[in-house]
Amino acid sequence: MSEVEIEVWVDVVCPWCYIGKRRLEQAIAESSQPSEVSVTYRAFELDPNKPAGKGATVVEQLAHRHRASLDDARAIVERAAIIGRPDGIDMDIDAQIDANSFDAHRLVALGLAQGGPALQGAVLERLFSAHFSEGKSVDDRESLQRLGAEAGLDGRRVAAVLASSDYADRVRADEAEAAELGVTAVPFFVANRQVALTGAHSTEVLGKLIAAALEGEPEPAGKSSV
Repeated sequence: MSEVEIEVWVDVVCPWCYIGKRRLEQAIAESSQPSEVSVTYRAFELDPNKPAGKGATVVEQLAHRHRASLDDARAIVERAAIIGRPDGIDMDIDAQIDANSFDAHRLVALGLAQGGPALQGAVLERLFSAHFSEGKSVDDRESLQRLGAEAGLDGRRVAAVLASSDYADRVRADEAEAAELGVTAVPFFVANRQVALTGAHSTEVLGKLIAAALEGEPEPAGKSSV
């Protein structure tokens, strides 16, 4: 078991979660003991009631929801894209497809079951890239089949999971635990079940979280206890 166990509640369609994942990885790489840090991703749906398969873009959906112009909605999406560029993330603002993320979360859970944190991280990264940079629908099961295989999952197992309710209980358990912890926004980071941090904070702030956990400090300044 690693000395520092970090759990991160994320949504596959949350741009700040994509940014947070990249910054956490950088913070771990820059930490004093990167081999002693492991990361597990937990499911969180920003909109669990979102219909699947609608095909509208994120910009179109935001404009409809807020009764705003497409230009105003595009500006909302563009903010995350601009902030993510220094972290090596290239988001295609107009290509992003509004999607229900439940099945995608089931594949992220499958990744953890099949290959541990490393494969789970690879599956999540592939889904993030597909949604934010490639204009692929992450609630389309044919797309998920291809994306899962590209991330390193066993193709036959992916097909079996998507054709069943496998890992639905795991996703629901993550979401129930998030509710118990009072999580209302993601990304939500928890280190060793002692210290929590919400939001796509800088690499430096995440580094302090890791350092505090490595040193066994229960609650570094500026953080909140779980």
